[in-house]
Amino acid sequence: PSNMVALILLFVVLTSQTVCPYKCQCFTPAQVLCADDRMAYVPSDTSKEVKDFIMMTSPLAYLFPHILADSPQLTKLVFLNNVLRSIHAQAFVNLTQLQELEISGNPMLDHLFPGTFSKQGNLTKLQLNFNKFPTVLPGMFDSLKKLETLEMKSNVISHLPAFLFLNLHNLRVLDLSQNKIEDVKRETFYGLANLEILKLNNNAIGNLTHVITQLDHEVFSALTKLKVLNLRGNLLTTFSDKVFGFEASNLKELNLKDNRLTELSSLGRLTSLSDLILSSNRLSNLPEDIFRNITLLENLDLSENHFTSLPETIFSKLFRITSLHLNKNNISKVDAKLFEDQNLIQQLYLSDNQLETLPLGLFETFAIQHTVRLHGNPWKCDCHMSYLHDWVLRNSQVIEMLHRVSCKTPAFLRSQTILSLDKDQLVCPVSRDETSDLNSCSIQASGDTMIIKCKVDRCSPLTVKVQFQGVEGSIEEHILKNESESSQCSNEKISPIK
Repeated sequence: PSNMVALILLFVVLTSQTVCPYKCQCFTPAQVLCADDRMAYVPSDTSKEVKDFIMMTSPLAYLFPHILADSPQLTKLVFLNNVLRSIHAQAFVNLTQLQELEISGNPMLDHLFPGTFSKQGNLTKLQLNFNKFPTVLPGMFDSLKKLETLEMKSNVISHLPAFLFLNLHNLRVLDLSQNKIEDVKRETFYGLANLEILKLNNNAIGNLTHVITQLDHEVFSALTKLKVLNLRGNLLTTFSDKVFGFEASNLKELNLKDNRLTELSSLGRLTSLSDLILSSNRLSNLPEDIFRNITLLENLDLSENHFTSLPETIFSKLFRITSLHLNKNNISKVDAKLFEDQNLIQQLYLSDNQLETLPLGLFETFAIQHTVRLHGNPWKCDCHMSYLHDWVLRNSQVIEMLHRVSCKTPAFLRSQTILSLDKDQLVCPVSRDETSDLNSCSIQASGDTMIIKCKVDRCSPLTVKVQFQGVEGSIEEHILKNESESSQCSNEKISPIK
């Protein structure tokens, strides 16, 4: 009897264990992974306990009607990196509890039949990435009223039907990046009142016949809760905040990197903006008041454009800026008050420009630990370098790639790092006066003192005039003459005049 009881118990234990589908792996009773390179079909012997089913890197080419019909309890279904060619319109008809569905990585899947997702009313996430869809049929997503995330990146979509997303009232994230979209219309985004993130990067938006390519006014006006807009890697030549309509926008992040922008006309309605990326464009000028109303801006990237200078007050009132990238432009001069309001700066990139010197006090407003890049400029290491030289010595720990911050001129200091210079090497030569026996003069700046050194041969007469010009225009002049007696001229050398 005891043996019989033991056998019965063993049978109960064995029959209660989950049976994993052939050629698949079951990490838990609720999770199945099928990744066999000989598995060309979807297994039918899936346990009733399974919630997540993943099939990847298999030769699976077709999804026939009623797949996984015995597993209506599935909440997550993934087909990743297979070779799907076609999906039957009734393939998922029994899977009414699905919350997440992914069909990605199928280079020969170029269409979906109407009604494919008609029974997936509980779906919150749908991923259709890295396939070959040239478009999506109208009504394809009409039944997905609970959908929060829709991804269709890296297909070959060139056209989006009007009202395609009309019923997706709960959609928060829409990713259409890495396609071939040339134009977007206002009607495309009707119904997306709760959308927060829109990714249209790496398309061909702006690839139109006329010279000036821009988005239509109010094209995003239906997206009243939009926080992130990525338009990187398109073909736009100009941009205006009018694309959001005529009310203040809730947008926080705008990425326009790697377009063909030559003009930025207005941003004043983007009063909530904290991140603005304008790098890798063709901008050479900006209106002085372009950032005036976006006082919440924290990160601003203007790198890799064609700027030679910037208006003195362009960053005025941007008190929250923590990151400012101006590198890889042609900037040759900056105003002493350019960063006057940027007390909280943490990153300031001025590298790879045409700067020869910096004005007195440029960095003195920075109140917290910061990182600065100055390399890649043709620094002129003369008397006008005194402020930058002193600042580099005091702040060497915050300068990235300090070993590349070096002199371009004068020739005798070329390639020498600024950090290695002595202050008395920072001199300004003065042209020789042909009427005197003057070999050379130099000017040296040291703090608030200017020192003039002149080397004189023999007993040449020399007059040095120093003029102080007041704000009102009055001039006060001081004169120092080198006048030695003839006896001294014949027997003694003249000391340099200071």
